[in-house]
Amino acid sequence: MEEQFQDLWQARHDGSQVKAGRVLIADPFLEGRYFNRSVIYMIEHNEQGSVGFVLNKPLSTGADKLLDALPGTRFSLYAGGPVETGMLCYLHRFSWLEGARALPDGVYQGGDFSALMKTIHAGETSPGDIRFFMGYSGWSPGQLDKELKERSWVVGDITPGQLFSPSGDELWRDSAYAFGKRYRVRTVFPEDPMMN
Repeated sequence: MEEQFQDLWQARHDGSQVKAGRVLIADPFLEGRYFNRSVIYMIEHNEQGSVGFVLNKPLSTGADKLLDALPGTRFSLYAGGPVETGMLCYLHRFSWLEGARALPDGVYQGGDFSALMKTIHAGETSPGDIRFFMGYSGWSPGQLDKELKERSWVVGDITPGQLFSPSGDELWRDSAYAFGKRYRVRTVFPEDPMMN
């Protein structure tokens, strides 16, 4: 009985393969500034390791305040993860951007930053086309597989519309909720169990 009760609170890895374009949805009890109740968009998962960006941890400073190249724009900036937190990273929808890496569903990562800035300044893009991050989330070879076995994450899908929409705590809640009744109770559980 006790084992069944504990199992209710742990994420079940459903056997879905982690790969670029999918998301990791954190178990509600996963701790840490970056990973607590996080949703991570994966761009790489192979024998060399895994890389992704936390989608739902907005920073108080927007990209326009951080970069002189973006004055007056309305782009949000997110904490992408604990690795290289001083590095600006970005996902976008521009297939023409030189050097951009293609990901599933018309999503691209990186590319010619000066060309991107020209496009922004020309008014040819909007916040719904780009997502900026400071840093990224990375796992060494085998580390993420171990965390999946420990049921720290559930693997899910995300649409480009969801990916490029402004998001915060509701993205984690909605993502966990989509897995059905088993997960719905977790979405209302307080972050601090002492507040229950």
